[in-house]
Amino acid sequence: MKKGLSFLLAMSIVAGAGAYFWLQQPQDGDDGSQLVLYGNVDIREAQLAFNASEHIAEIRVQEGDRVSKGQPLARLHTELLEAQLAEAEAAVEVQRQVLARLEAGSRPEEIRKAEAELQAAEAQAKAAHDSYRRVARLLERKLASPQDEEQARSQADAAAAQVKAVQATLALLKAGARKEDIAAGRAQLAAREAALKQARQRFSDASLYAPADGIIRNRILEPGDMAFPQSPVLTLAFLDPVWVRAYLPEPMLGRVRLGATAWITTDSYPDKRYPAWVGYISPTAEFTPKTVQTPELRTRLVYSVRIIACNPEGELRLGMPASVSIELDQVDAGSQPRPCGGS
Repeated sequence: MKKGLSFLLAMSIVAGAGAYFWLQQPQDGDDGSQLVLYGNVDIREAQLAFNASEHIAEIRVQEGDRVSKGQPLARLHTELLEAQLAEAEAAVEVQRQVLARLEAGSRPEEIRKAEAELQAAEAQAKAAHDSYRRVARLLERKLASPQDEEQARSQADAAAAQVKAVQATLALLKAGARKEDIAAGRAQLAAREAALKQARQRFSDASLYAPADGIIRNRILEPGDMAFPQSPVLTLAFLDPVWVRAYLPEPMLGRVRLGATAWITTDSYPDKRYPAWVGYISPTAEFTPKTVQTPELRTRLVYSVRIIACNPEGELRLGMPASVSIELDQVDAGSQPRPCGGS
């Protein structure tokens, strides 16, 4: 009796193991025109982090929330950044006014004042010159001393020099600022505008936005935690693309082409088929993954494939076991339209 039970138990184990290993391998359809692969649903994920170092002020999403591209997810404290931004904006405005003054040149009132000063200087110079001529004539008649003549000549020369100085000042006012000064002013304005752009970018980096449509998988940090560029705050699972990761045996490599139409089924929704297509075939072979334990299967060469799936209702989840049916030898596989508009 015991021997019979032991025999039946051993046969059950062998049958179960055989069924498991059979399910792990690609299966051909009854007529050999269809290939069935088994794999798991896979998606892309992103570890979202701030591009700044500061304490977290708020996190606006919870695990499982569906988010849209560009949606704000979290924010840092920004008091210091706001002050720096205001300072940079003020510096730019000051330099703009300086450059405007240089480019505008002298005011008309300044030019008219210089013209009046020139007229006054010319009048004084004429009076000094006339005075010198009178003293010179008196000296000829011995009615003035040489010292008087020398003093009058000096006053006349000083008045003439004053006229030249006022003339030069008037010419500078009419010419305006030098082109080198204007160029320097423009360069200074560009430097301050660049500093303002940096301040705005730092302020923008204090907010974390969703890079694409997706679902929040993990909240890694919380308000009050210190955030760094190297420290993820949230994990975002992208909604698109979704694919099944499977392995194509080497003998089937020539019968399955990129773009080939496929269908995906799962145990969770056994009565539902998801349209899909072959989106990737690895260019290099590898041995069967070690999850398949028999020595015969581990030494078989396979190629990793991705079967891109249509998942409009979000029913295909990360890690979900799935079966993929592919019709072999599809002639126009590469030119077929994508079942759900993909490319």
